[in-house]
This record gives sequence, C-alpha cells and structure tokens, in this order.
Amino acid sequence: MALIDSYGRRINYLRLSVTDRCNLRCTYCMPLEGIPKLQHGDMLSFEDMYRVATEAVALGVEKIRITGGEPLVRKGLLGFIERLAAISGLKELVLTTNGMLLEEMALPLRRAGVQRLNISLDSLNPETFALITRGGDLNKVLEGIAAAEAAGFPPVKINMVVMRGVNDAEVLDFAALTLSKPHTVRFIEYMPTLRDKGWSSQCIAGNELLKLIGEQYPLLPLVGTEMAGPSRNFKISGASGSIGIITPISGHFCDSCNRIRVTASGMARGCLFAADGTDLKPHLRGSENGPVREILRGIITGKPGRHQLADDVSGRDVVAMSRIGG
Repeated sequence: MALIDSYGRRINYLRLSVTDRCNLRCTYCMPLEGIPKLQHGDMLSFEDMYRVATEAVALGVEKIRITGGEPLVRKGLLGFIERLAAISGLKELVLTTNGMLLEEMALPLRRAGVQRLNISLDSLNPETFALITRGGDLNKVLEGIAAAEAAGFPPVKINMVVMRGVNDAEVLDFAALTLSKPHTVRFIEYMPTLRDKGWSSQCIAGNELLKLIGEQYPLLPLVGTEMAGPSRNFKISGASGSIGIITPISGHFCDSCNRIRVTASGMARGCLFAADGTDLKPHLRGSENGPVREILRGIITGKPGRHQLADDVSGRDVVAMSRIGG
C-alpha cells in the first residue's frame, strides 16, 4: 500500500522518539538551561509505541528510525527493538545515537535487529566536541563507532552539523574520513531551532560546503535511494565511502520529505517544525487500533508542503530537538 500525501510525496518512513532525555547538551539541540523532563506518565510505554509502529507499517510505512533524545538511555530498549524487528512488512529498522553508550550497546543492538546506525558527531577535536556537546567525551564516540564496526554493522552514517566559526574548519577532515573507510559523512546546515539571535551567521549553505570540498577533492554525484531521505549524495573519486549534503535552510528539502514523526510523549507530526501535532495517547487507551491508524493517515494527508523554520514569523516557539527526535 502506498501512502501519498496531498503534494504527491510517498510517505514510507516513521521517526519514532523513545525518550526526550539525553546524556549530552548540544548547543544547537537544547537550551543552556535544559528542558523540563517528561514525567513517566507523560511518555508512551513501549507497548504503546509498538502499537503505533504496527499501525504505521500496516498503512505503508517501510522504514522506522529510533531516535531520542538519546535512545540508548531508555531502559528496556533492546526488548522493544526485538519486537519492532519482527513486524511483518517493515523493511528497515535503524537508529540514531550520539555514540556515548555505543561501545557497550553495539553488539546487543545488532543482535536485537537494528540494521544500521547514524552517529551524531560534530567535531574530531576533543576540545571543540566538548564545547558543542557541553562536556561530551569524543573518545567514547570513536570507541562506539569502532564497536559498531566490530559488531558487524554496515558502515555507519556520521552526521555533522556545520557551524561557521565553531567547527567549519573541520569540514575537509570529515570529508577525508570517507577516503579509506566506507563511512557516509553527511554535512547538515545549521538550523535555528532554538531561535537564537544571529543564527544566520553560523549557517553555511550546502553549496558553499560542496564548493569547499570540491576544491580539494573531485566529487561524483550519486543517485539516492527511495528511503534515504533528503540528502544530496556524492563520492570523492576513488574514495571508499560517500558524503551527503542536507540543506534544510538553503535548499528547502521538503519536496523530497518522506517521513512522519511520533514523539516520546505520543505527539504525531507531519513535520519536524510543525507548530502542533495530534496526541495519540487518548486513542491508545482502548483495545481498538483503528483510531490510531486514522490519525496517522490524517497526519500524512495534512502534511505541510514545506517548513517555515527560516521564515521571520514572530512568536515562533523554540524547537527543542531532543523533545521531537530531530
């Protein structure tokens, strides 16, 4: 069954946040003072999340990404992943992590059924990494990536949010990671989710990043797969891996958006930056799954044509990415 929204986009991808909690405090993801934590009763149980996932797959979703916050901090995650992996019709089960707990968790995640990992990594310099993450340990992430390789995962995708004056001097270093290793390194434009003043001075357009990399290395364009998301993909000639450019600001990647989202608190959204969503919790209290399926169908039908993140809209709320599963 194909899920087509009102703009003709095929929706086959659910991002499912299992927690709003995180063991890092990245500057672009969370305000300095943090955010109020969800209470236990405000979060979906794993049983409720499983029901949401099965209804999404029944509608036509083929890929589920587990996100957070940091998903590995939630207890009981492995058993939940085993259940998800067994859903008939689900073609891809993947997970995004900051890597801090991955050294211990890589092999259990692989055995539970996770097929691929995305690692958020914004600097290869320990001091810069600690600055961006407000205290994170780069070595733990690097050890986690090595553990993922040892566990038999396919080459990881590394996501780097590029910020002018913060980590942009490392762009070529990240691109060079693909020369001898089959990693995919994806460069993501800085997004003003926290509505910080002067955010545009930190944002480097994707075309500028491509020009910078292209001046150092010959780049070959690659064709993206249907469920790969909004990345424009390239390969350095002769490299083992590939690079991607994600342009939410300069490129407005919304035309190719194929995803819906459900937060840890049960809010279903058609867009990461939607001002509102639909609370699934009241509809998960009964034994019937029909209402949940219809809400998800409605989220798809009402999915906006584009986000308005960079538009100058007064009163726009701060978007705490850890709450939504960005």
